[in-house]
Amino acid sequence: MEQTEKPRWYDHGRIERNITLLLILTFITVSIGGLVQITPLFYVSNTIEPVEGMRPYTPLELAGRNIYVREGCYVCHSQMIRPFRDEVERYGHYSLAAESMYDHPFQWGSKRTGPDLARVGGRYSDAWHVQHLIDPRSVVPESIMPTYAFLAHRPVDADIIEDDLVTNVAVGVPYSEEMIENAKADLYAQAGASDDTSGLTERYGDALNIRDFDGNPRRVSEMDAVVAYLQMLGTLVDLTDFEPSGPGR
Repeated sequence: MEQTEKPRWYDHGRIERNITLLLILTFITVSIGGLVQITPLFYVSNTIEPVEGMRPYTPLELAGRNIYVREGCYVCHSQMIRPFRDEVERYGHYSLAAESMYDHPFQWGSKRTGPDLARVGGRYSDAWHVQHLIDPRSVVPESIMPTYAFLAHRPVDADIIEDDLVTNVAVGVPYSEEMIENAKADLYAQAGASDDTSGLTERYGDALNIRDFDGNPRRVSEMDAVVAYLQMLGTLVDLTDFEPSGPGR
């Protein structure tokens, strides 16, 4: 009589019928795959190619970014231009990893209801941004964006900006002690509420937008902060002559 061969442990049929064995082998497979991807990162000094021009957010820009995240703007607007022809032709040069090196969390996004904002800085005037936030359909008739007119009437909370910088230092953003100590003064200086901006430019460089952003110089509003944030997006790095370096170019 011909004997049937006893199934071995690696037979698919046996694995698929034994849920415990299937889970164990799946866990082992995923663990090996994860280690292969993650382990090399521990042996490189920096996984982000440095790019000239990048700096931490100024206190006013950081306040604007916090409001941007608070209001869920990232749900409809990504900040990552993919390296595809249609994206580059519409939005500009594809995004570099270094441009998000001080973002916690990053704003790349996975979908777009509105346009990508990675390079929106300088494309529109401050007045356009203010009007767009107050009444989106007055400048983009087909827009489905909600209104954010209340931002113009809410003063920015400058009392917490020093703590915001300290928190960012904890996750690796290189704010100095001087930057932290002068955070509140720098916030007001960039919004045009102070005539002395020398300290601000010494700490953050000359590539700054320093002015009243919302059209109301009598106070620094959340609208000032959001527009200041939008106006710097994609403006720090000169991409006209950029060429990637290293073996991956």
